[in-house]
Amino acid sequence: MQKEITLAERRAALLHAAAKVGRSITSILDPDYLLGQVVDIICDEFGFYYAGIFLVDEAGEWAVLQAGRGEAGAVMVAEGHRLKIGGHSMIGVCIDQRKARIALDVGEEPVHFKNPYLPHTRSEMALPLVVGDEPIGALTVQSVEEAAFSDDDVTVLQAMADQVAVAIRNARLHAENQRLLAHAERRARLLEAAAQVGRDVTSILDLDLLLSRMVDIICDAYGFYYAGIFLVDEAGEWAVLQAGRGEAGAVMVAEGHRLKIGGHSMIGVCIDQRKARIALDVGEEPVHFKNPYLPHTRSEMALPLVVGDEPIGALTVQSVEEAAFSDEDVASLQAMADQLAVAIRNAQLLRDLEAAHAELLRTKTFEALATATIEAIHWIGNKALPISASVRRLWDDVGQLSAVDPSLLASMREDLELIEESANLIVSVQEHLIGPAREEMPRPVMLHDVIKDTAVGMGIPPDIIVYAVAPNVPLARADATQLSRAFGYVLKNAIEAMAEADEQRILAEVVPQDDDRSVAVRIADAGPGIPEEELDKIWAAFYTTKGPRHAGLGLSAALQILNQLEGQISAANAPQGGAVFEMRLPAYDGPIPVAEIAPGRAILIIDDDDAWSRFAATALTEAGNTVARSTDGERSDLASYDLILLDGVLEAGDSLDVVRRLAAAGAGDKTIVVASNLRVERTVELLQAGARDVVLKPYTVAELAEVVA
Repeated sequence: MQKEITLAERRAALLHAAAKVGRSITSILDPDYLLGQVVDIICDEFGFYYAGIFLVDEAGEWAVLQAGRGEAGAVMVAEGHRLKIGGHSMIGVCIDQRKARIALDVGEEPVHFKNPYLPHTRSEMALPLVVGDEPIGALTVQSVEEAAFSDDDVTVLQAMADQVAVAIRNARLHAENQRLLAHAERRARLLEAAAQVGRDVTSILDLDLLLSRMVDIICDAYGFYYAGIFLVDEAGEWAVLQAGRGEAGAVMVAEGHRLKIGGHSMIGVCIDQRKARIALDVGEEPVHFKNPYLPHTRSEMALPLVVGDEPIGALTVQSVEEAAFSDEDVASLQAMADQLAVAIRNAQLLRDLEAAHAELLRTKTFEALATATIEAIHWIGNKALPISASVRRLWDDVGQLSAVDPSLLASMREDLELIEESANLIVSVQEHLIGPAREEMPRPVMLHDVIKDTAVGMGIPPDIIVYAVAPNVPLARADATQLSRAFGYVLKNAIEAMAEADEQRILAEVVPQDDDRSVAVRIADAGPGIPEEELDKIWAAFYTTKGPRHAGLGLSAALQILNQLEGQISAANAPQGGAVFEMRLPAYDGPIPVAEIAPGRAILIIDDDDAWSRFAATALTEAGNTVARSTDGERSDLASYDLILLDGVLEAGDSLDVVRRLAAAGAGDKTIVVASNLRVERTVELLQAGARDVVLKPYTVAELAEVVA
């Protein structure tokens, strides 16, 4: 009877403890806190040596210890203690079979994991944690006494374990609900921030202001550590930082920070692929540019800025937290980036429109000024021509006045010199401004040959000027004679600008533009540059910053020539100092006649080793002629050649002297002078010296065939 009372009392105590456990755990919704409390409450209420809770991992293969009583439990949790489901452990078997297991003496139990952290365990019960039909884990309770559990205890303890299972599931569901709620709130904040950015960007039309404001708005609205905006350069090779948050951004923009498109950076890859990239831990990311100016970045997202199908740049947003972005964040942030891309394109278009309008206004203004000036100078020049003729007659008359007082005669001569000088100046001005209007039919022109001939003809030392010619530059459509005038005016301006410079240096670049639709010639000097307030004034006739000795006509004439050739000329200051003049001319797009050069002749080309002489030698040789080249023709057997082509401009000497020498040697009648710049006076001199003909330099095979025919 006493034994039955004892069993009844034990059963009542177990039920009481189970009920207390149930009441204690139902109000706990934090999963981690719940598990820790459960093992402590069970041990305290039931008087067990140890309790632990295992939960099934996502793969369903392992039972992983999530909470354990005391120091032993803490150590095992820290070490990731786990048992194979269905393996050689009571926990694994009870989960696999969904059935409690009792070991009255663990030393004799065939299925039991011998745990070195719990050396005093003598009996153990493993209780499955099941919700519905799904086993989610197991509860182990252990005692230092042998046979501490009976089969009758299973019912009570399993009921308690079922409550624990429900509490765990409820806590998990609550945590998941909280996570979903937080995610929804974050998504709402992101969408609201994107809407705010959209509202702000639509009202900013100045590109520089837009970019600088955007990085601040994005960081403030989203709470990011850093934001930066990159735009693709004209060549489409680099993403150049245009605006960045804070001091770090300002420094990088000032240094011209740029990243290779398609290179080893998130920005470069996202532009190349037109796809957002996320780095949850930048230290582990294989494609990431490690930036010393942003040492605290732990996660980053790069978002492409795309308008239509064209990537125009990228936006980087960075956080000091790891895993600050999720894949789902991409949608809202990309929507914001798309709005930003449209705003940037609109601002770019507005800037281009304003620049085009300003250029049109400037061009029309100077055209009007030039037209009025030309008409005035034309009228004055016509009036000056009779003065020059009269002065020449007066000089003749003065020469016959032998009886006049010598002092009076000297005074008359001084007056005549002054009148003649003034009349010649007026005629010279007329030639500068009216001369460019006398143009020939535009034809294919090798620009780098024309500018080199111009520089050599002006006597510019070769150690001062450097030529940089891009490969495969197309021929331009121009009048080479007038174009040589324009080049001469700009080169003269460069030489004058460098008069007091420590180092004189001119760089002449020739590069294709706009997919070979035009060709640009850039002439950069090492002078002091042009004051910004003067850049628009330099094109006006008679405007000069070089003092009264300069008429201020060269750049005005160059502007007229480029306008007549359907080209453009502009001036700017180079970042490293000095002025840069850029002249753009349309590439030749007309039909180039096909012609065959007559074969079987011996031809001597007297020219520098330059682009034109190489072109001519190659074309003539391929046609079946024997070609020799010489820079001066001095040591040539002139009698052995059927034809001599002489460049009108030579670095090694004066082509006029060469013609005289050739004529003296009996080779003048087979000498043709080819010149990029045909001037009447020079042509007459060359013909009088003995040249057979003086023609425009041919730049196509058909033109060359006509010259040598």
